[in-house]
Amino acid sequence: MNSIIVGSLSVLSYTIASILIFRELITRCEQHRNSIRLAWSGAILHGIYISQIFQRFNGFNFSFFNAAALVALFIVLLLLIAALDKPVEKLGIAIFPLAGVLLGLDMVFPEKNHPISTQNWEMTIHILSSITAFSLLNIAALQAILLAIQDQQLRSHNPQRLITALPPLQAMETLLFQMIGVGLFFLTVSLLSGFFFIEDLFAQHLVHKTVLSIIAWIIFSSLLLGRMRYGWRGNTAIQWTLIGFVLLLLAYFGSKLVLEFILNRI
Repeated sequence: MNSIIVGSLSVLSYTIASILIFRELITRCEQHRNSIRLAWSGAILHGIYISQIFQRFNGFNFSFFNAAALVALFIVLLLLIAALDKPVEKLGIAIFPLAGVLLGLDMVFPEKNHPISTQNWEMTIHILSSITAFSLLNIAALQAILLAIQDQQLRSHNPQRLITALPPLQAMETLLFQMIGVGLFFLTVSLLSGFFFIEDLFAQHLVHKTVLSIIAWIIFSSLLLGRMRYGWRGNTAIQWTLIGFVLLLLAYFGSKLVLEFILNRI
């Protein structure tokens, strides 16, 4: 099947799933299963689209939008897997439209192939752990934003229907730290594999990514340690989660944005 058709069907599935979640939040009508089924359909089609791109270029195309589409797929899949036993499906109201937009941009703005110079199991470990870490911490960042809104609404004693449909505040905090913990594990694997398997991790084109990732690792590690030893929660957890994620966002995509769209280089 044509990759454009597959991608378009995926975007459509994500869009309808997002609408159903939004409708469920507003009206409190139970449509959880339908939205999740549609999201799984979107993710499967998304995966088929990515595999077709992989076959077309005999390897993954690591240009900006292609990389973003792959990360979006990982984020969706991790959310759907987490939703099997955790009440995180409501995060789909932000994640599913984002995945659809990034996939749509990849179809609208096709780019030349930007392959990585070496493709071996060591580099595969580094790339997959990096993408998984970013995806999990992206979900954690969205969780932190919802937590901040929920906390503000509850403090004002005038919670909106959207917020009251979310899990209790304590459950949201617990989920946040669980996501951070798993994301930190994969970020650690990413950094260690980079140090062991990449010849010069502090080369000119990698130094900013390495430094920002290390700072993010320190922030998330300190946050988990503070949670265990000092009971950090609330605004402290929210602020440092968002700061750590922004650093990772700059590390993973900031350089690609500058090199490909501003300096017109690979």
